[in-house]
Amino acid sequence: MLTFLNLLQLILYIPLLALLGQGALYVLAGAKRDTNFFYRLLQLLSKPFTLLMRRLTPAKVADEHVPIVTFFILLVVYFVVTFERIDLCLQLGVEQCR
Repeated sequence: MLTFLNLLQLILYIPLLALLGQGALYVLAGAKRDTNFFYRLLQLLSKPFTLLMRRLTPAKVADEHVPIVTFFILLVVYFVVTFERIDLCLQLGVEQCR
């Protein structure tokens, strides 16, 4: 179970960082962000999660807001997984969680 939680945490960590970097480049690159190689790369890394969130959100949510919604949903899930991992480590003993 600990390995599963570690893996899930890692899977969530990658798109979270990609969306955070995408937000930073959104501010820094401005209107030219769509031609920025790194912005496109970060978009590619977070695309599966963004597409899933696009399908789950109502049509009233604008397309430009979907990455923000995705980031916050993934952040909440990441914290839940982290707290579950902490709880499991407290049950098993801290030495077995290393």
